[in-house]
Amino acid sequence: MSRRVVITGLGTVNGLAHNVPETWGRLLEGESGVDRITHFDASAMTCQIAAEVKDLDASAVVDPKDMRKLDPFTVFGVCAADEALRDSGLHNGGFDPDRGGCIMGVGIGGLTGIEATKELMDARGPRRVSPHFIPKIMMNAVSGRVSMRYDLRGPNFVTASACASSNHAVGLAFRSIRSGDADLMVTGGAEATITSLGIAGFCALRALSTRNDDPHGASRPFDKGRDGFVMGEGAGALVLEELNHARRRDAKIYAEVTGFGMTADAFHITAPAPEGRGGAAAIRMALEDGGVDRSEVDYINAHGTSTPVNDPLETLAIKTVFGDHASRLAVSSTKSMLGHLLGAAGAVELVVMAMSIHSGRIHPTINLAEADAECDLDYVSEGARELHIRHALSNSLGFGGHNAVLMLSSI
Repeated sequence: MSRRVVITGLGTVNGLAHNVPETWGRLLEGESGVDRITHFDASAMTCQIAAEVKDLDASAVVDPKDMRKLDPFTVFGVCAADEALRDSGLHNGGFDPDRGGCIMGVGIGGLTGIEATKELMDARGPRRVSPHFIPKIMMNAVSGRVSMRYDLRGPNFVTASACASSNHAVGLAFRSIRSGDADLMVTGGAEATITSLGIAGFCALRALSTRNDDPHGASRPFDKGRDGFVMGEGAGALVLEELNHARRRDAKIYAEVTGFGMTADAFHITAPAPEGRGGAAAIRMALEDGGVDRSEVDYINAHGTSTPVNDPLETLAIKTVFGDHASRLAVSSTKSMLGHLLGAAGAVELVVMAMSIHSGRIHPTINLAEADAECDLDYVSEGARELHIRHALSNSLGFGGHNAVLMLSSI
């Protein structure tokens, strides 16, 4: 019989706040973390806005002497993991280290370190390249650093599937516990791509909003006037435990992880498949994995990117799977306030969804003034709502045609 897996700790760093309680409170209030870019001079960019992490004090988690060895995405990930482990009560141990692991999702990795080092080498030559450069920018630095800090000796790696990265990470962490490979997993995702090269690249794709004169109103999932997504950065982390492992120590339980589905569109490197077929298939797999009837699902935390292509196709995928029940679902987009955290997006959204189940409240989709004709579901545009959630889904649909859907349930 499969072992049950629960969430006992949550952590996040993002453009709205540097911890879960403040993030959750501001999301319920419908606050936006999007503003003008300050990390670099973006005046030449078509997009000059993002949801940046500002004034993060990581000194309690990362030794200041080690900061130069770490790219921002790793700092974000370690800070989020520290909060999640403290929230769970396991930051000082209390578990078998050989039965604990860490799987994190990263979409791009150490872009900040790559850009800075290339500039340094061009200006001063290759001998000025730091010996810390490669360990700093590699994607797996974040899972490695978390494992070393908390003595997690079990499964340890990162997943890379663009915007679906951290949902894949959490899904595989879930399966590691369910199958018996581990009793405890720290999982989630981290990303830091608000750099000149990162923004320029997405501008070249014409993927980003150019609503530079209205930063707070730029991310507009499902709205008729949406013109692209807004970049975010940060991390989300969760502590997953086997149910009896959590109960033996009388742990606080936010929700149960009950299903996971993953598929590929096999269609296009940046565009989703027609009719949202890949996303629909992943949703069906998550429901089947959890043994839950579609009529029992109450809420979906949507991928909801605010792009012309994603929003109607994700809506269609939901309607395809849920039929008449789709109109009775509450659907909201965290990206309307935090922007799109790429490889970390799913993790932060899963943290938010766990809070929704635990508190019986869901945050709104902001900036939805006039819904697109093809976006006709209940997107919770009027403000936060009280809702008892039996089962909820978190959708992540990434460049490359990667789809990963997780189901959480009340316990």
